[in-house]
Amino acid sequence: MGIVGLEERVNIEVQEFCRALVASAGLHRRKDDHQQPDCKRFDSRGDYEQDMLVCVTSGVSFLGLAIVDRLLHRGYSVRLIVDNQEDAEIMREMRTSGTNSDRISAVIAKLTDTDVVESLSHAFHGCRGVFHTSAFVDPAGLSGYTKSMAEIEVKASENVTKACAMTPSVRKCVLTSSLLACVWQDSSQNLNFSRVINHNHWSSESLCIDKKLWYALGKLRAEKAAWKIAEERGLKLTTICPALITGPEISTRNPTATLAYLKGAQEMYQSGVLATVDITRLAEAHVGVFEAMNKAAFGRYIWFDRVIDGEEEAEKLAEATGMSKNKILGNGGSNVVQNRFELSNKKLTNLLTGRVHCSYHS
Repeated sequence: MGIVGLEERVNIEVQEFCRALVASAGLHRRKDDHQQPDCKRFDSRGDYEQDMLVCVTSGVSFLGLAIVDRLLHRGYSVRLIVDNQEDAEIMREMRTSGTNSDRISAVIAKLTDTDVVESLSHAFHGCRGVFHTSAFVDPAGLSGYTKSMAEIEVKASENVTKACAMTPSVRKCVLTSSLLACVWQDSSQNLNFSRVINHNHWSSESLCIDKKLWYALGKLRAEKAAWKIAEERGLKLTTICPALITGPEISTRNPTATLAYLKGAQEMYQSGVLATVDITRLAEAHVGVFEAMNKAAFGRYIWFDRVIDGEEEAEKLAEATGMSKNKILGNGGSNVVQNRFELSNKKLTNLLTGRVHCSYHS
């Protein structure tokens, strides 16, 4: 009964969010009509691009919907990939009741099926780009992100990247990884490495396995798999490695990823790498990177708003995520380790602002 209740509540939240999304599409379209007639934009060759259609995987997830909202605001048409008929029906209902809702469509596809690459390529047909949000839920309920889910994550990443590479219309792909794919450093193996963690850093796979950090391992391996395929097949790819995503009712709307990210929270807090990012700013960063890929954007990007530093901030995070503050602070309070790490998102901030960067010094 508890799980059924949760599913019903999530479905209601998705429907409410989708209604707001469709309404937002109409509002943004009317505003943009004065500046972007017929949703035309110049491409990298200086020509107009008609039908600015892009695709978002896991389109009704917490992050997926935020990215869709931002894309609609920017004048794009969006095709969502959903993994079940129920989500497709929700989107179909929203389209029939919304203003200018012809700019949103949905396609059903199981990203992890063994024979899904060709069908995904058909789903991507006509799209200029793909946002792979890598948003998965625990099929068993509330147990969090399991080791098997890490394997699912890798398979989905491989399928999406291969489909992008074989679809002629797809020019670029933005994949959502995680800051956890960067921060789990095994200092015992290299005493001379930099204390500044940026886009060049990869977490230690062996450390993630030893600590049973399956979410970090899944993101790490999925991102590496995507890069391998992109390099082999000539796909233009960028990856964004966000901190813990925060936003309205995050613990109920994004429970699996939130719980999974915070495994090892105390150690991350003590090492200076427990960071957060607001869902709206993360969605804006995705679209910003996508639009800059014709010129300046390339490679990996770290993105965060703030590092949790101090007992008060830790308590606020615990309250927002519905967890005990001791899971972050430990029973001894705000103990910290010496030689803490420093996070830097200078690369992405410079891309988005052109002049300033945001980094955190411990």
